[in-house]
Amino acid sequence: MVVTEQIQVESLLISVLIPTYNEIENIGNLIESIDKSLSGRSFEVIVIDDNSPDGTADEVRRLSEKYDNIKLLVRPEKMGLGSAYKDGLKTSLGDFIVEMDADLSHNPEDISRLINRLNPVDINIGSRYVPGGNIVGWSWHRRLISWGANHLARLVLGLNVKDITSGFRAYRREVFEKIAKHSNLNGFDFQIEALHIANKLGFKVEEVPIIFTDRESGESKLGNKDIARFVRSIFQMRFRRVEL
Repeated sequence: MVVTEQIQVESLLISVLIPTYNEIENIGNLIESIDKSLSGRSFEVIVIDDNSPDGTADEVRRLSEKYDNIKLLVRPEKMGLGSAYKDGLKTSLGDFIVEMDADLSHNPEDISRLINRLNPVDINIGSRYVPGGNIVGWSWHRRLISWGANHLARLVLGLNVKDITSGFRAYRREVFEKIAKHSNLNGFDFQIEALHIANKLGFKVEEVPIIFTDRESGESKLGNKDIARFVRSIFQMRFRRVEL
């Protein structure tokens, strides 16, 4: 029975959603790595670009001449991480939805590990904070901010997840669609909201250890305003009712 389930999972389509803004230095290497890592599996890569001035979209168009399973969605301006994933979902065809960053901090070889365990799990999180997980290249200041955000979210929202802010996740399609339907947030805080909604709807969430490596090229998109929005959103979620 286990072997049969594994075969069924490997035959289903994977949609990898990658939001981008000024990632021309990374996107080519990332797509090439995804193609190698998922060789033999059915998958598509959907890049959601917020009109990057550095030519990220043009680079993706060039890559699409080599890889026929790339889709590019160009939006007029920066519209938020959460909204990028929701727009990417509308473009996708996959049975499984994978979120990952464009900056090579997530290892594409871990995608299959996340997908293969979506049976019967509804959401798998690539976790830096479970045994076997780790972070490479972060300062103590960045680690402290991440630890504080996760601790606050667990405390206020009652979530039994170690890495609530992880941006590397795999969802069953129908699960992600239900979360997107109930979502009110469009920024980085969508990552916390998604797990809060999943908890309210009774979805099963697990964590898979990953090694997170800080970006070598480009700049981080997380600023002080995003951190403040995180904190505000956590308390707003605490008192917002999720309609079942």
